[in-house]
Amino acid sequence: MPPLPLTGERTLPDVPEENYWYRRHLVVYEWIAARVGGLRVVDMACGEGYGSNVLAVSAASTVGVDANPEAHEHARLRYTRPNLRFERDLVGGFSEPCDAVVFLQTIEHVQDAGAILEHFKSMLDPGGVAYVSTPNLLTLAPEGAEKSDNPWHVHEYRAEEFRALCEAHFPRVEVRGLFHARKLRAHELAIRLGWDTVHKRLGLTKPFYDRFTPAIAASDFALRDAGLDRALDFIAVCHTA
Repeated sequence: MPPLPLTGERTLPDVPEENYWYRRHLVVYEWIAARVGGLRVVDMACGEGYGSNVLAVSAASTVGVDANPEAHEHARLRYTRPNLRFERDLVGGFSEPCDAVVFLQTIEHVQDAGAILEHFKSMLDPGGVAYVSTPNLLTLAPEGAEKSDNPWHVHEYRAEEFRALCEAHFPRVEVRGLFHARKLRAHELAIRLGWDTVHKRLGLTKPFYDRFTPAIAASDFALRDAGLDRALDFIAVCHTA
């Protein structure tokens, strides 16, 4: 299968230095997979395809949609299940009736987020749900900045702004936050106590992180519905009824 390059925006599995971001995304896919058993799912902007494959473990059917030709071909060749297929199309162009739409870490790239949410709603059968995630501006960007330096992001959201966006298009919305847990929480506390200074002074930076980063697991993140201003990412569960 054709390899995919690290672009700084697309998340890839099986790359040790990318493992933090891969696990940060994977835990959300796994959380959604536990909620879409037996349903028809469309995974929009699926990228490399690993998330669509996770969803297909429990879903009745899964369609991974991505406009990038290299990502589409890679996903099609790598992930083969009877209930999984990949379509090359734009997020706003693909339409197929379904029970759940998944759109993770992409709405911040979109010029007209409201139009995309309306499109998802039009695809969903009665009782359907859209799962939408995005980074938290307050923990992604420098303090006081209106945006991070990520060149691919059009707009980054605070918790209440993201909730308001989703509620403008869906009658019922739940928003949860993704947080560090277990060893990532311990690492976060260590940094507050000066760990960054210590590892640099002792020359431990590379040997430590060469071991620490590949060892990060999905269980080193947790989803909660409180303290959203401190969350890494937001996950909106948007119900059609």
